[in-house]
Amino acid sequence: MGRAKKVVLAYSGGVDTSVCIPYLKQEWGVEEVITLAADLGQGDELEPIREKALKSGASESLVVDVKDRFVEDYAFGAIQANALYENRYPLGTALARPLIAKILVEAAQKYGADAIAHGCTGKGNDQVRFDVSIAALNPNLKILAPAREWGMSREETIAYGEKFGIPSPVKKSSPYSIDKNLLGRSIEAGVLEDPSAEPPEEIYEMTKAIANTPNEPEYIEIGFNRGIPTTLNGTSKKPVELIEQLNQMAGNHGIGRLDMIENRLVGIKSREIYESPAMLVLIQAHRDLESLTLTADVTHYKRGIEETYSQIVYNGLWYSPLKAALDAFIKKTQEQVLGTVRVKFFKGNATIVGRRSDNSLYSPDLATYGAEDQFDHKAAEGFIYVWGLPTRIWSQQTRS
Repeated sequence: MGRAKKVVLAYSGGVDTSVCIPYLKQEWGVEEVITLAADLGQGDELEPIREKALKSGASESLVVDVKDRFVEDYAFGAIQANALYENRYPLGTALARPLIAKILVEAAQKYGADAIAHGCTGKGNDQVRFDVSIAALNPNLKILAPAREWGMSREETIAYGEKFGIPSPVKKSSPYSIDKNLLGRSIEAGVLEDPSAEPPEEIYEMTKAIANTPNEPEYIEIGFNRGIPTTLNGTSKKPVELIEQLNQMAGNHGIGRLDMIENRLVGIKSREIYESPAMLVLIQAHRDLESLTLTADVTHYKRGIEETYSQIVYNGLWYSPLKAALDAFIKKTQEQVLGTVRVKFFKGNATIVGRRSDNSLYSPDLATYGAEDQFDHKAAEGFIYVWGLPTRIWSQQTRS
């Protein structure tokens, strides 16, 4: 690995990324470290984080508000794709990584840096997402990952930081590893490493326990235009506002919890707990609206595309030729996906109870069993004969 002079460091304010600052300088000979913290709606107070980076030795400490970009350029595309990794996880953390990589590369270009650094370890998915995304956006930038190489335990990392004036955590660190942004929370480690152990209620923040949810259902309506959610209960909402309000509304009814054994890209299984109320509801509602507005063959073919799309995003290939090609397909399918979906929230469940669209392909005159029925029943006999002909010939051949 060639040495770098000026580095942009992805910075969270935690122990590892703070220690990265003196480590890069002392051990790897970096002359200047510029930190970058992304505001993804995680709710942290970012000014203390900015100041901590400067106290830890950063020459500049950047805080970039990317909430709007996060929803419009990343989350909305995933909703159009009904993106659920392993048919469950709505990719809240995975969707943030290519955006962070993009603003890191933008900052490196602006400040003339020759490398980008991050604090990922060698066991997770995020190192892959960062490294591959950065390489796709600017293959000339070096990528430094000190925490992947320094081999220090957490205690040793804290002690190393203290040598350079980085304070150790003032309170006992939580046993859980938590990542949070506007789209949800991921929780792992601690007692959760036992896949047979029920998650303690204390880990949840965005969703209520079922026992504490309202005893009356709440009905909401979500309006979509070209597959993108635009209204909530008939009122136009800005993208970030829509996600925030839906997180609160669904979470209040205990909706949005996932407990799954997940197949990581690096080859290991991990037990993951997720809270993602808005994304799960929006994907469910969007998929239902597609059932009303897309033809059968497009709907069925798109299901396979959705699975591939989810794997690509999870595996860090957001900026890849296949992802771009799938985006074009998905965008085309969304031209007619317009309408409103009615959802019932009650005791941990989000149930679709109605949908309507000006582009509906549902024909009451054909679907009804009443007197208004316009379907030509006589045509069915000929259709069945032709449809079943190959099976009939096969049966005759195998029986002869």
